[in-house]
Amino acid sequence: MEQVIIIGAGPCGLSAASELKEQGLDPLIIEKGSIVDSIYRYPTFLQFHSTPELLEIGGIPFITPNEKPTRLEGLTYYRTVAERNQLRIRLYEKVLSIHSAEEGFELETEDRLGHVHSYRAKHVIVATGYFDQPNRLGVPGEDLPHVSHYYREAHPYAAMKVAIVGGNNSAVDAALELVRVGAEVTVIYRGAELSPYVKAWVRPLFESMVNKGKIRMLFSSRITEIATRYVTVETEGTTSRLDNDFVLALTGFRPDRQLLQASGVEVDEETGAPQHNPETMETNVPNLYIAGVIAAGSRANEIFIENGRFHGKSIARSIVERAGIAFDSQR
Repeated sequence: MEQVIIIGAGPCGLSAASELKEQGLDPLIIEKGSIVDSIYRYPTFLQFHSTPELLEIGGIPFITPNEKPTRLEGLTYYRTVAERNQLRIRLYEKVLSIHSAEEGFELETEDRLGHVHSYRAKHVIVATGYFDQPNRLGVPGEDLPHVSHYYREAHPYAAMKVAIVGGNNSAVDAALELVRVGAEVTVIYRGAELSPYVKAWVRPLFESMVNKGKIRMLFSSRITEIATRYVTVETEGTTSRLDNDFVLALTGFRPDRQLLQASGVEVDEETGAPQHNPETMETNVPNLYIAGVIAAGSRANEIFIENGRFHGKSIARSIVERAGIAFDSQR
């Protein structure tokens, strides 16, 4: 039986594992994709909003000459943390279920070859992210092949008519990159103005492109239909049809809590947050913990790497003290 199993090898899962190793435990991480899979799926040329020291975990410095690290640097750093801390990780293996059992939990998984595995653990930490579950538009045509909830890089959209849905950082960054490769860009946003979370150093660049007519910006608007060669947009009660080649629905993501709920974890109907003790991150199911964005409510952007990375220390303290071991805060 494992002492601790962590579900998810994102920054918060790796942080929790590193904290536990510091206390003499050797947790097993089970990850359905690659190490820090959500960062791998970020736009190719993304630059983090955070400075490197705010992304550090596991006691390992994040060294970069840049004020804000790039996606590639992030991938390299978190791989380094896993290697140097000798974390045990099973990759491309999805946890299908968590069931309470005698002295802990039983987990069933499926690996990339379709083989089913069973594990037992005294404690389980769910540190799954949210990048697999985009906020859908809920309109006809959303599942057409030219529609995507993910943006990687601008090149495929050169000389194309692209509609971007959203008004936050991902939408603004994508619009600026697309304009540089010669795409005809229309940004469609339900808000009356850009999100206040748009990076301060990017906002004036975007607004300048809009003012110069390089980007068409439609506020207080929403797509009502997506067709092969056009989108239908409603703006303050007026409907229009725009010629279109591609749609990027960059409307954000939300955590998938089905695994937690099936395990008996209660979710607050009003906030959407799993019931947990913020001091220990333990849920209402004893010895079942959560770390990272999975702990957030309906506003998933309230928890980032910057603050989610500290969940691991709280969890490690709870687990070792419950086992009768003195928690070493100096480690």
